[in-house]
Amino acid sequence: MGALAVVSAVAVGAVLYVGKATTTECERGMSQELAGIIAQGGGCLQLTSALFTDAERRSQVTVGVLSLKRAEDAASVFGMVSMDPVTYQVVSLDPPPEAGLPTVPPGSAGVFRRLMTVRSVVFSNAQWADGSETREAELTEQATELLTYVNGNVVAYEEGKRKGKGKGKGKASTGSG
Repeated sequence: MGALAVVSAVAVGAVLYVGKATTTECERGMSQELAGIIAQGGGCLQLTSALFTDAERRSQVTVGVLSLKRAEDAASVFGMVSMDPVTYQVVSLDPPPEAGLPTVPPGSAGVFRRLMTVRSVVFSNAQWADGSETREAELTEQATELLTYVNGNVVAYEEGKRKGKGKGKGKASTGSG
């Protein structure tokens, strides 16, 4: 998938863009278990992730787009991730030093969501910057808003339409981790 203007909106609602990372070495941005599932299929084209925060800079939401070479692989990945979102995960981005945001403590609770398009899986990993486990509904709202926005753009991209016009079509998963 092309440059991820798909994810890099400066502001989506009350959520602000922090930074992004793109790689064709997809295994670098995911768990070993997820990389193993992808290796059994046709492989990954690209993984692009973007980090967002809220206006108060309390939350950190990573939205990742995993684009696969074969559509059937997207379905396999989505199925495994839906069954076990912690084991089969795309890793959250750490904020760049210039962002002035703390790194979320390892093992912190979070909200994990995903949607599937034709050949991509869009992930949303949301956590409080301080590792807090409170206000899950607020965190879920941020994660879902970003996930839906990015998913709509990925769908539009895959359909050859202009970016920024998608409506969030895709198969939803409501599990949280």
